[in-house]
This record gives sequence, structure tokens and C-alpha cells, in this order.
Amino acid sequence: MEQGNDELDGLVRKRIRALRLAQGWSLEELAGRANLSQSSLSRIENGRRRLALDQLVTLARALDTTLDQLVETASDDVIISPVIDSARGRMQWPVKGDPGVTVVRQRVTGPPPDNPARMRAHPGREWLVVLSGTAILMLGHRRFRVETHQAAEFPTMLPHAMGAEGGPCDVLGILDRDARRGHQRAARGAEGEDPDATLT
Repeated sequence: MEQGNDELDGLVRKRIRALRLAQGWSLEELAGRANLSQSSLSRIENGRRRLALDQLVTLARALDTTLDQLVETASDDVIISPVIDSARGRMQWPVKGDPGVTVVRQRVTGPPPDNPARMRAHPGREWLVVLSGTAILMLGHRRFRVETHQAAEFPTMLPHAMGAEGGPCDVLGILDRDARRGHQRAARGAEGEDPDATLT
């Protein structure tokens, strides 16, 4: 690695040490996995040895990461403001590291649908956590109560819908690209329905 960029150089060294400690490994353990001597690894972490590309590749592999992740720089755009969808009472945040993933916060006010025809299915996976209140998650023929601070994860090819129990509930969901597209199609096809009664 070129030594001209001292900030990046220092960041990579700190990252190597932090990843090693996160695995619970000693210098000796990581050195063994990366085919380095313990003293060489210590000098790399402490800035007393030049960072060589071949060593970074080996260290990245040993730390179960990639070279790109090991040397990536921090983005200046740390804070992301939500996109407000007032019509459906939603806030959405894109995930820069994976543009296919979207985080959505929604207030669910109505009960779950009693008509199975209102349940939706589409490709993808979805993860959600209830921030406040109690949600009822309908998956196929099964009904789940999801309490405050509980999470649920499910493949969205299962017919599904969600409603609130005992008052409104706030839900934070993470949708992959396919699930997000499914939500968008369902929203377009459900014009005129109560948008807060189901999360599709």
C-alpha cells in the first residue's frame, strides 16, 4: 500500500486490530492464520512496518473480509434523511452499502384483514421489529402476535399481511430489493384501501 495517505494507512491498521479483537484472537492466532510472524503482525498494527498489498490480501482472507472492505474509506455522508411518504404514513431510508435494501418505518392503525384475498405474496425477504404497540402478523394460515421490541423475519412468497392489536403500533422493516418492489406494486394496486391496515 502507498504510504502517502497517512489517514487511510492508519485506518487500515486500526481496522485490522479491531477485526482481530472482535474475533477474540491474539496476535499469535491471527499471525498463524495469515502465515505471518507474530512480530510482523504487531509491527503492522502499530505502524512500524510498511503495509504490503500481498499481506493485506492474506490478512483480509484470514479476517473473513475482503480487501475492498479492509481499505474502504469512510463516507462523508454519514447522516441519511428519510424520504416521507405522507399518503401511506411511511418514512423510508436507503441503505448506501446495499442499494437493494430499504428501511421503512410505518404506523399501523387498523386490524389485520379478515379476508385472505387481501394478503399479498411476492418474491423477497422481509425483517421487521415492532417499536411500540402490538402487531398481528398473518403468514399463510398462521397468525403471530409481535410485541414491542420483538422482531420477525419471513420470506415474502408466503401470503402475508399485518395489522395492529389494541391500538396503533409502530413498525420498522428492512426489505430486500424484491420485497421492496413487491410493496410498491401492492401499493399501486391497492389504491383506495386503508393504507395503514396492511403491510404488504
